[in-house]
Amino acid sequence: MTPVDILRRYWGYEAFRPLQAEIIDSLLEGRDTIGLLPTGGGKSLTFQVPAMLFDGLTIVVSPLISLMKDQVDNLYQRGIRAVYFHSGLTRRETRLAIDRCRLGKARLAYLSPERLRQKSFVDELKEWHVSAIVVDEAHCISQWGYDFRPSYLAIRDLRALLPGAPVLALTASATPDVVADIADKLAMVSPRLFSRSFARENISYIVRRDEHKEGRMLKVLANTAGSSIVYVRSRRRCRELSDVICRAGISSDFYHAGLSPEEKNDRQDRWKRGDIRVIVATNAFGMGIDKPDVRVVIHYDLPSSLEEYYQEAGRAGRDGQPAFAVMLVAKSDKGLLSRRLSEAYPPKDYILKVYELLGNYLDVVVGGGYNHVYECDFNRFCRLFRLQPAMTRSSLAILTRAGYIEYSDETLTMSRIMILVDKSDFYGLELDAATEAVFQGILRIYPGLFSDYVAISESRIASTMGISELAVTTALVTLSRMHVIHYIPRRMTPYVFYSTSRELPRYLVIPRVVYEEQRARFEARLDAIKRFAFTDGYCRSRILLDYFGQSDRASDCGICDVCRGRRQDASYTDGQLHGAAEEVKALFSDCSAMNLDRVLSFFPTRKKLIVEVLRHMAEEGDITFVGDRVTFVGQ
Repeated sequence: MTPVDILRRYWGYEAFRPLQAEIIDSLLEGRDTIGLLPTGGGKSLTFQVPAMLFDGLTIVVSPLISLMKDQVDNLYQRGIRAVYFHSGLTRRETRLAIDRCRLGKARLAYLSPERLRQKSFVDELKEWHVSAIVVDEAHCISQWGYDFRPSYLAIRDLRALLPGAPVLALTASATPDVVADIADKLAMVSPRLFSRSFARENISYIVRRDEHKEGRMLKVLANTAGSSIVYVRSRRRCRELSDVICRAGISSDFYHAGLSPEEKNDRQDRWKRGDIRVIVATNAFGMGIDKPDVRVVIHYDLPSSLEEYYQEAGRAGRDGQPAFAVMLVAKSDKGLLSRRLSEAYPPKDYILKVYELLGNYLDVVVGGGYNHVYECDFNRFCRLFRLQPAMTRSSLAILTRAGYIEYSDETLTMSRIMILVDKSDFYGLELDAATEAVFQGILRIYPGLFSDYVAISESRIASTMGISELAVTTALVTLSRMHVIHYIPRRMTPYVFYSTSRELPRYLVIPRVVYEEQRARFEARLDAIKRFAFTDGYCRSRILLDYFGQSDRASDCGICDVCRGRRQDASYTDGQLHGAAEEVKALFSDCSAMNLDRVLSFFPTRKKLIVEVLRHMAEEGDITFVGDRVTFVGQ
């Protein structure tokens, strides 16, 4: 079978997106390969398709547990067997996944990077027949990148164990220095680089300066149609802004890492179906979500890097239709960005204090903890020791980059169960009526319980059966104690993995490359965001292309706020624009809406001018466009 045959059979597509086929062919030829594909460029298919053509296993290193799970679930629905490994799995789950890899019963194995530091796991991995290694979010291996993770450096050792397996490194946003560092850190041999232009010709990048962001946000949402995302930087603001949007008559909900898995899945699914129009979210939302018809992405709070901004803004317009990425900026934002530097890089004494208190909180003795995972209630930890949350979270991130711990505040998993007994043993089970009812209920609701662990929702079971969630949990615990099922309740607590044994603080060394050099690069990234947000007179798209080293591909986009303003200034006088705007307003005095073609028919010799006026009026909130229908809102 050819790659296109696989694409049609399992995904139902007739053709690949740009550069997907070239990356796939390079990997199938056994060449080390770097794929630099913008958000929405279809990175996952570049390794999932060849995995179906290799005779061995494809290993995928990924930093996000939720993304691993989503991809494995999606592959399972397509009839492709895949497994994943991370620190949130039980020993029984890990053993089952290892057996599948060893016996050739899985096509893909997703690994969290810290797994590669566990000798027992690496010893198992040596026995597998591995055809390729994939490094997703490959910028995480570069200390020059915006999301460096030391555990990614262990991938180089994996190469030495599997010298015959080519490496595919994938990322959506990387500067030329980061791309070169990726190739070096992964010991790539003459890698092929496939890079799509970072230009998104259908996205209008717009900066709006307004001291009253709520009002401007509502105006943007009211003047556009289709699904939208509003990005903020705090969980509290998620809820507050979602309430504001709902009160304005626009359907909305919020999403952040602190929600339960059921809440996350429900809100994400309702937004993807179009049941709610706007999702207000932290950067925990969006990774791995391929919704094509997002028309507007609003950054209510400024991100800390252009890499982060580009990924989030790029979730708009994946269907190729016109879309808007709107950044709301207030005068105070420049100061807030500067304060992020001190929050992101606290004094070293503070970092060492956090390390010591963390060991005390987790009851890890000096010299202990190596290779162990501990649950860590971050909020309780901060309250107990009166620590500043933002600086403490940053301290944990720096300790992670320094290689002492791995801290993850990602919600680990939903509840999971697997049936341990054969069907023939069902009739001999002595269950009370309530437990029997729940057991029969889960058999009806969830397929595949005999062969693998399946994620379940106690609330869904309770709702389907018309009983309380407590009754469901009680029955599942009873069944687990009887060894009828293995029940793993959901875990909501962040975790700490000790990469080294606990040290006394005075022996800790925070390397210059982890602190001073990274601080300087973070400051440079903040300066780049400031330039994008506070500089006028330079095309927004060109700023992005220059930043990502694609100046040779850059030309003015013609559709950002700067380009439109420049075009207006160059083509028409203020008097012409004002006069035409008054004529358009007069046109709507008798009717509030009409098709665009009809509007233009009243100005046969000035259509270009009127189109420019209509764009400006839409940005100012005087009119709205829904398809080619123009509605006058007025003041």
